[in-house]
Order: sequence, then C-alpha cells, then structure tokens
Amino acid sequence: MRSVEEQQAKVAAAAVAPRPVRVAIAESQGLMCAEEVVTERPMPGFDQAAIDGYAVRSVDVLGVGSDSEDGGEVSLPVMGVIEAGARTPSRLQPRQAARVQTGAPMPTLADAVLPLRWTDGGENRVRVLRGVRSGAYVRRTGDDVQPGDVAVRAGTIIGPAQVGLLAAVGRDKVLVHPRPRLSVMCVGGELVDVSRTPGTGQVYDVNSYALAAAGRDAGAEVNRVGIISTDPRELRETVEGQVNRNEIVVIAGAVGGAAAESVRTVLSELGDMEVARIAMHPGSVQGFGQLGRDRVPVFLLPANPVSALVVFEIMVRPLIRLSLGKRQPMRRIVQARTLSPITSMPGRKGYLRGQLMRDQDTGEYLVQALGGAPGASTHLLATLAEANCLVIVPADVEEVRTGETVDVAFLAQRG
Repeated sequence: MRSVEEQQAKVAAAAVAPRPVRVAIAESQGLMCAEEVVTERPMPGFDQAAIDGYAVRSVDVLGVGSDSEDGGEVSLPVMGVIEAGARTPSRLQPRQAARVQTGAPMPTLADAVLPLRWTDGGENRVRVLRGVRSGAYVRRTGDDVQPGDVAVRAGTIIGPAQVGLLAAVGRDKVLVHPRPRLSVMCVGGELVDVSRTPGTGQVYDVNSYALAAAGRDAGAEVNRVGIISTDPRELRETVEGQVNRNEIVVIAGAVGGAAAESVRTVLSELGDMEVARIAMHPGSVQGFGQLGRDRVPVFLLPANPVSALVVFEIMVRPLIRLSLGKRQPMRRIVQARTLSPITSMPGRKGYLRGQLMRDQDTGEYLVQALGGAPGASTHLLATLAEANCLVIVPADVEEVRTGETVDVAFLAQRG
C-alpha cells in the first residue's frame, strides 16, 4: 500500500502549466503573471495636487502660524481654479495662490499645496492660517514608478493591487499562465442526470456536478462532461477527445467492479494508467496515469461522492494549484482541540469531516467531528456539506480522545 505522500509526489511530478496567453487585465485576477511588465512612463506623469487646497510657493507662506516673531498672517490673491484633468498649462506668480482639486496638475513655480483647513477658503483672495514646507501635499512626477521600473514581476499572482498598477501604467493586456482546463466525467450504469427522474435501481449523478464545482473552487476552467458511455469504442473516443483539449481529466466511478475494469482496459490503450491502494480513507482505491501524446494527467476516482470529493481534495486540487503557479498548493493546516472522540482506520491516514471553530476568549481552535465518531459512517454526503474542515488523523492513530490536539485542513470558501 502506497503512502499518501508518495502518491502526492507522483501526481505533483506530472504538473505542467498551460502555455501563457495574453488576456485583458480585467480577466487576469488570480492568474500568475508570465512576463516582466516594465513601465514606459513615470507615474504620476506630472506633478499633481495630493489634496484639495491652494497651490502656493512655500517661500511665500514660510513661518505663517508659527510662534516666531515673523509668524504673522499672509493673504494671497487667487489666480483661478485648476481642476483635475485640466490640460492648459498655468503659471503661478510670486505671492499668488491657485485653487486646486485633488489630482490637478500643479502650476509652474508652485511647490506645495495648502490644505483647505489651513486657510479661510477664500475665492478671490485667501488668508493663510498656517504655512507649508516645499513638497507638502504634492505627488511628484515618478513618485510611484519611474520609466524602466518593473511594475509586475513574472511569477506574481495578480490581485487587485496588481490589476490597478497595470492600469496605472497603461497596460490593457498582460501575459499570464491561464487556468488549467479540467474535464470531469463519470461512469456507471445506475446513473441518471438530475434533469431526469431516477427509476428502480438508479441514482442521480452527483459526482460530475460536485467535482466540477471543486475544480472551479481550486481555480480550474472546468468542462463538466457528465455521464459517459462504457461502450469501449465510445468511451475511447470521449476520453481521447477530452485528453486532447484539457490539461487534467477526472473520471469518477472507474475504480471498482467489472465496469471499472473495462474502463481501465480502454484507458490503458491511451497511455500509462495505474490503479493503486493508497494508505488513506476514505478513497483508498484510486487511479492515476498520463494519457495521450501530451501525457495529460488523468485521475480515476471512487463512485461514492464523499470518497470522490476527498480524493479530489487531497490529490487533484494540489495539481491544479501547482499548474496555476501557486507556491503553496496545499490547504492551510491549523491545530485544533477535539470536542468529541474520533476513530480512524489503522494503517491509513484519515481525512474526516469536521466543523472548525474558535474560542472567542482564548483564540484556541476547536473542532467537532462530523464523520469520525465511533460507529459513524464515512459516506454521508450531508455531513460533508456541513463540514468546513478535514480532520487529519495519522496512519498510526486509531482513536483520538476528546480534548486531544489534531491537525485540521481548513476548507476556506472562496468569496
């Protein structure tokens, strides 16, 4: 039986980022930048007022409002109003002021902005209540970025700040590593789509919907194929087509029973496929291989929805995150104190459902087991929906008592 870590290493070795593409900056959020974005112009591109006020020469108001003997009041004529976006150059004469809006270009000779609260707010003439130093409340040309500076580096995950910076330096498109394309399908003669009413012996196709959602949550571009035929010719055509147009393929329901055996026989014609028993639960039996001319990673997951989702979380999600260029592909792990006993299968690493909470007084993490209490089933989808974490139980631990500390993978929701 192979360990979880050995299987994860095998999967991670197959990670390949899709070829970079150029996209609009509005579509780049969450993707990894694939180029060094070098600034061609300074930012700001001109000296501009940082606040609403009066543009002045600092020498004309020096010492006003101070305790020194020469710190008396000063009154300056207002030459006009300069609005943000003004394109006509203006020039300030000695002992003059100009009313300016935030972002307005500074008039020539002005080297500071007097805040409105330091004046009487006059329109034709302004009384200065307090002086300013040279450069006060002025954004100088190139204060943020100089020509030749790197605005966004290759390998950076583009977030709101990077999108804003790209817009600020005049870039409408950027080269990124795109989201890996993930195809999700399932097999099983008992399955019907949710648009139909199941007959005797039939059940709804849960896996293709749940796994497609898990793929989107991980950051992939998902194609939900749904239920596919197990006829050898049709199956080969379907899988081959999906392998040729996606970076990752997931097939649920292909690791148990005679039908699964026939599926694996067909897949082996397209490349290397191995079904192995991994020392984990749920989802011990699972398959992984690389099919097609591009050796695309293909996963075979259990038919049980809970097992399929757990295997996806532990094996498929990290591969998606690696393909996106994430430095840390695994979920955040915290330590929490158990509020109830947990049992786990000996010799297998347990990934059991739980609700993670935090003590408001002590800040300590607490976890309530949902699927690992003595006698509880590990295959209840309803409890997985209630869970916000997976409790990780080492392979050599059979029981965790109430009050003991365990590792917990926090299943954070994406906003």
